[in-house]
Amino acid sequence: MRKLVRGAVALALPMLMPAALTAAPAKADARPGARDGWSLVAAEPFDRPLDGAKVPWKPDGDGPSSPYNVDIYDNDGAYFDTVGGPAFREQLAKMKTYRKSFAFGKRGWLTAELAARDADGDGRPDAAPSLTSGKGVAKLDEPGHQAGVVIRSTRDLPAEYRVEMTLRGLDFGGQRNGLWDYPDGRVNGYSPEGCKTNFPWASGGDYSRPECEWADVRTDSNGFYYMSIMDYRQVAPHNNVFVHGHRKVAMDGYNRYKYTGSGLLYCNPATGEYEPYPAGTGNGVNAIFMTDDRRYPTMPGTEYLMESECGFRKGGAIVSTVDLKPELLPKEPYTFAVERRGGAYTMEMSGVFAHVGRATFRYTRPFVEDGEPIWHYNQKPDEYDGRFNADWTWEGPGGTLVDHDTWPAGSAYPDRFMIGDPHMNFYEGKAQVDDIRLYVPE
Repeated sequence: MRKLVRGAVALALPMLMPAALTAAPAKADARPGARDGWSLVAAEPFDRPLDGAKVPWKPDGDGPSSPYNVDIYDNDGAYFDTVGGPAFREQLAKMKTYRKSFAFGKRGWLTAELAARDADGDGRPDAAPSLTSGKGVAKLDEPGHQAGVVIRSTRDLPAEYRVEMTLRGLDFGGQRNGLWDYPDGRVNGYSPEGCKTNFPWASGGDYSRPECEWADVRTDSNGFYYMSIMDYRQVAPHNNVFVHGHRKVAMDGYNRYKYTGSGLLYCNPATGEYEPYPAGTGNGVNAIFMTDDRRYPTMPGTEYLMESECGFRKGGAIVSTVDLKPELLPKEPYTFAVERRGGAYTMEMSGVFAHVGRATFRYTRPFVEDGEPIWHYNQKPDEYDGRFNADWTWEGPGGTLVDHDTWPAGSAYPDRFMIGDPHMNFYEGKAQVDDIRLYVPE
């Protein structure tokens, strides 16, 4: 189900929505942030100064005693012992992880989570990320790819909600003035100094290699999560393998350096036709509903359900739904929103996009449609009967590992939103976000 509104950023419910979503909308409201049919319950305009530097960095030893311990795909998880063998522990021991976390906003409804690595052993994180605010905008600054910074909801989102944010600045890769190699020396948004690889987390390969011989992230990808709904509570930066198994829905950038392969496509919303990735500017937004099938044979990650003006695709090439124009920021900001209502999720993007100008795009899928579920949609056990449960098996130098019951009956998964960069071995740059808002149905 999809809907495009051109020429304005007016909000409209998608056509053919479930009955619960077809109620008559409320009257137009002139209050700031008002949305027809929704009641605003929390908002952060970033008008007050916010400085994460006042919060100390603390070492995180991973493992069961860590508040950031989630499952076997954690930074020290059994999955990496399996695919990496004994060499994984040897590599992991070469650095320490530091984290900081602090709540902000009215009644602390938002939380910042920052993480970085200390490789030189001086007891301080290297190239530490930061979150500050001033003049009505939050600034996320991540000077090194071996770190992460996200803004998340502090508490579980309600059974039905709309959460949105405004993007006012973006510098996480993609072409600038038609160039992947920037005049200031950066490559796809990454600084040119030193080697930058996905060390020490990968889905396979020789884990004993020196760090600089691992996959080069500069010539792979950069990106940013505009809005994602995650399936666990302590949402924070982890390795990229972990993140790919914990998303319900996501709108993110995946900016592939000079990519000419067949694994990515652009949808041209003006023509409704798919185009090869080089036809865009590397500033696309992937609007993805996750489902229960495994996307990768040797790596955790759920399969993609992708709606766009070019149609529907399951799996295969990743589709960029729209192409942003970062050069227009902050004068022409973008708004990203996710709604959960009436047994369905909706992703929405508004702003000035390539090919179509000012427009709003909305894409909706029920929790289960045509036998395809949205991954871990059930917030409560009685919303799900266990039909999509499975075991995932991994093999490598460390032996065989079975992840039993990936989605069992009786399970429940909270909705927590996330904005920023959660990958501790990919992505680097800066962004500015504003006006994070949470609504419930009127």
